[in-house]
Amino acid sequence: MRHIYIRGIIGLIWLITAIVCGGNGSFLMMGFSIILAAAFLYSAYTAWKKEKDGKGDR
Repeated sequence: MRHIYIRGIIGLIWLITAIVCGGNGSFLMMGFSIILAAAFLYSAYTAWKKEKDGKGDR
């Protein structure tokens, strides 16, 4: 379960980075950060759904 929290936190950090980059006008880095945030958050969501449904590695 810890890996889900870590992926979620990293995804939120990338999302905050995207917001800051957008505010500074660095739209290329904002797009890159949004892609990374989406990847981490999607990964955390799918792992959470898998654990919730009882399909974990245990």
